Amino acid sequence: MERYQHCFTALAARREGAFVPFVTLGDPDPELSLAIVDTLVEAGADALELGIPFSDPLADGPTIQNATLRAFAAGVTPTRCFEMLAAIRAKHPDIPIGLLMYANLVFHKGIDAFYQRCAEVGVDSVLVADVPVEESAPFRAAALRHNIAPIFICPPNADEALLREVAAQGRGYTYLLSRAGVTGTEQRAQLPLGHLIDKLTEYQAAPPLQGFGISEPSQVREALKAGAAGAISGSAIVRIIEQYHAEPEEMLRRLAAFVTEMKAATRA
Repeated sequence: MERYQHCFTALAARREGAFVPFVTLGDPDPELSLAIVDTLVEAGADALELGIPFSDPLADGPTIQNATLRAFAAGVTPTRCFEMLAAIRAKHPDIPIGLLMYANLVFHKGIDAFYQRCAEVGVDSVLVADVPVEESAPFRAAALRHNIAPIFICPPNADEALLREVAAQGRGYTYLLSRAGVTGTEQRAQLPLGHLIDKLTEYQAAPPLQGFGISEPSQVREALKAGAAGAISGSAIVRIIEQYHAEPEEMLRRLAAFVTEMKAATRA
């Protein structure tokens, strides 16, 4: 999990925020998915947030649900995802890699075995979307045992007690939700969240990255202005894959252009 610390330290020295893209592993197929990750990194991604396809993704809107369906159609399994993660880590030794997933996938072969496998393939963090911080003790213990950062969500309506708990238990970064609901760019991020960021900072939380509904450079700039350490964008990226996966060269070109533009906003 030290890669996050190194990343944020280096960005601070350059006076930049972090831009973190999200994609679903195996979408639209394993081979193209690896090419997509390479493109994201080469275009300037500071860290990666990667989803393991799951049949009942409660927090995901239609765009990311469709990504999951494409991955399933291509025969992607959790085992295949871990093989892909090992390949990504071998090619990109320094970039922080986070997983965003659901508890059933962690339970499947046992909590400790899951985090051990994450460590073996070079994963830095895991966010279990359907496990709130107050129910996270067994996940957290296994994560820390294997030097994996447990990531927790800070919702926009977080009260004082939740802010303290997220700050105390999280490592790596804090996932700051722009708004309630499911992922997607159909609803813009609701800003500002400066008061939450101030509290997280006061309680010495891991650096906050703002996600949900982030699809434009102006939103990245607004997040940084409010005090966030960076921004996460998922649905806007996955929509490019959805629209152009039948034309791989065009898809990769558009992905590179999007990430380059969003990353540039972290330097403004």
